Amino acid sequence: MNKKILVLILFAASVLHVNTFAQDPEFSQFYANPLYLNPSLAGATICPRLIGNYRNQWPASGNAYITYNASYDQYVSFLHGGVGVMLTADRTGKGNLNATSFNLTYAYKMQLATHVFASAGVQGGYYQRTLDWANLRFEDMIDPQNGFVLPTTDTPPDNARVGVLDLSAGVMVWYDDLIYGGIAVSHLTQPKIGFYSDNDSRLYMKYTIHAGSVIDLQGGSSDEGKEFSISPNILYQQQFKYHQLNLGLYLTAGFIVGGLWYRMNFENSDALITLLGVRYVNLQAGYSYDWTLSRLGLGAGGAHEVSVSWQFPCSEKKRHIRAIKCPRF
Repeated sequence: MNKKILVLILFAASVLHVNTFAQDPEFSQFYANPLYLNPSLAGATICPRLIGNYRNQWPASGNAYITYNASYDQYVSFLHGGVGVMLTADRTGKGNLNATSFNLTYAYKMQLATHVFASAGVQGGYYQRTLDWANLRFEDMIDPQNGFVLPTTDTPPDNARVGVLDLSAGVMVWYDDLIYGGIAVSHLTQPKIGFYSDNDSRLYMKYTIHAGSVIDLQGGSSDEGKEFSISPNILYQQQFKYHQLNLGLYLTAGFIVGGLWYRMNFENSDALITLLGVRYVNLQAGYSYDWTLSRLGLGAGGAHEVSVSWQFPCSEKKRHIRAIKCPRF
């Protein structure tokens, strides 16, 4: 049987009748996708920024898992916080199962002490999930001589398109340019997203905890092009029964950023992630590759991820709230 056809059969069997545990797509360059990571990061750089993200996971399976993300955010003085807008499109099974979301974000910024700042963010939007039933192929449709020509006995869904309101929230605290940490909870209302009326499948809450620090290795140069630092970081995420831990660090040398990460789900290893990024004036771009360590092996093709960001220039007038000094990727 054709490998790509087999993938679609397994995919269809898994998504129609079984509740999925980790439903949200993930990004290895999570700080390069700040509104997706934590709503409190809206307006974190003060100046307006526009970000695009692309991820292709396990491309050897026929580009079956592709995710796109685009966002814009900035700090607004009279609102005392950051605002942002984000669009995410997740394509699974070569477009047979699609999830699209549109979100608006607001994050209130505050100063807690002389060197301590905080941000509290809320995010709300619309989440839509669609299934292309007519394009699915099942085992009982196979004629030994003529291929997929028989009708399937599987029951088509009651609703091939499901749309729900979605809410998320998060907080973040940082001390000068040295240390930072945040917590976010996505899908607060856990809306139903099943295609069948008797299916209680929900978009489960996702908990995110992230923290890190920036260690200056050369004495605090204010020139970004001369920065030399390392930044150890940790990320923990849990959605229903699925949980994972990311451990790694970034090395910044002038305009070049390198990163190395290890991702695991406690029961077994998942991937080793390598990153190479470039920052030049207002533009930054990064590429990362996930080296699969699980039973899927490198034959699955790992995961390719690309991020591009443009930060618009803005006035450098004195502000009460400082930009968050956290990784760009």
